[in-house]
Amino acid sequence: MNTGRRRVLRSLVGTGLALQLPSVLRAQTMPAEEVRIIVGFPPGGPLDLAARTIAPAIEAALAMPVRVENRVGASGNDATRQVVRAAPDGGTLLLCGPVNTINTTLFPNLDFDFGRDIAPIAGIARVPLIVEVHPNVPARSVPEMIAYARANPGQVKVAYAGTGTPQHVAIELFQHMAGVRLALVAYPGSAAALADLLRGAADVMFDPAPSSMPHVRAGRLVALATTGPARAETLPDLPTVAETLPGYEGGSWFGICAPRGTPDQVVARLNDAVNAGLRDTSLRRDLDALGAMAMPGSVTGFAGFVAAETTRYAEIIRIAGIKAR
Repeated sequence: MNTGRRRVLRSLVGTGLALQLPSVLRAQTMPAEEVRIIVGFPPGGPLDLAARTIAPAIEAALAMPVRVENRVGASGNDATRQVVRAAPDGGTLLLCGPVNTINTTLFPNLDFDFGRDIAPIAGIARVPLIVEVHPNVPARSVPEMIAYARANPGQVKVAYAGTGTPQHVAIELFQHMAGVRLALVAYPGSAAALADLLRGAADVMFDPAPSSMPHVRAGRLVALATTGPARAETLPDLPTVAETLPGYEGGSWFGICAPRGTPDQVVARLNDAVNAGLRDTSLRRDLDALGAMAMPGSVTGFAGFVAAETTRYAEIIRIAGIKAR
């Protein structure tokens, strides 16, 4: 065989191996044949929307089926328990959020430990809450709301969805840092709380942007601030609570976790898949529509964030004396 033919054959063999390489690597790094993302809350909620937003991106990056399953119950603990007990092969993932870090302290007798039994994979997005009031409330800024609450101790009604939710913890932290006493009114869900705010039966709400912004734009509610660490990209003219109360931060975030013991190469592959999705322009537009800010980063960075959130929420829960109901 002449030198030219050998060169061509080597080129063709190399090309064939290159074409097969992605599937070979996938088989090595993803033992599971499909991926399930478990969500601990009903379809249509913030965590469910986050899961269904990122799922197609993970599916495209892994070239394997990805589906979302809702496992509702026990304030998200049933879903976490399902993932803790799943095979650590990358096939069963948890759509995690602040509820998981809150539950670590709120439910001290769980049969699993989120920090010990779950492996953080990647962040998806952060979603600040909007501090909003009914137009009848004589406050158009956070300082004015604090002054109004101080002048009417225990009289300003704040509607929120459920004990131990991110909204509840954000309100408790606000009370503590502002030195005010509010009348907290729990509802079975955000929709019922928002309905009472709109009709004036409640005065204030700390609510995720997607459900509130249509009412703010229509003048039915007045937005005072957002609760994130910086001004929201989609609401740049709205100040943060931290501009009045330095160090204040509340709201929600979404990420992907797996059972502890998932191989490092699988964790890295999933992290790459999520980050690849967050670089996609259309996905970023979907997040913008939810009032969310993309949260890309390394496995180590996300693990550190989750640990810090767990510690932060534990302190707020302790100070406020929040108990599970």
